Amino acid sequence: MLMIQCPCCGATAEEADFHCGGEAHIVRLAGDNDADADLGAYLFERANPKGLCFERWRHQYGCGKWFHLARDSRTMEIFGVYDIKAPAPPAEIVAEARRRIAARGLPEHSNN
Repeated sequence: MLMIQCPCCGATAEEADFHCGGEAHIVRLAGDNDADADLGAYLFERANPKGLCFERWRHQYGCGKWFHLARDSRTMEIFGVYDIKAPAPPAEIVAEARRRIAARGLPEHSNN
């Protein structure tokens, strides 16, 4: 089970206290006249990488606030949490995640 520290209230709890909201940093469609294929891709297509991933999480049974979490989906190792308003993962979290994944001899993403 994951132990997650909420960056909003500082509480550390088991993942059952949180709710995963899926892939982070998905760019919304700009206009009302977007093609059906574009809308379908926006609503349903997600990267779902095996390895380093960035997700939205909510402290459901705590403060109720949303935040981003960086983790390795193979090992469930958490590399960091950061503000929901961040337009991209912080460079220091990405660098630390890549360093720790490489130290284990794993690729950043894998197909198997």
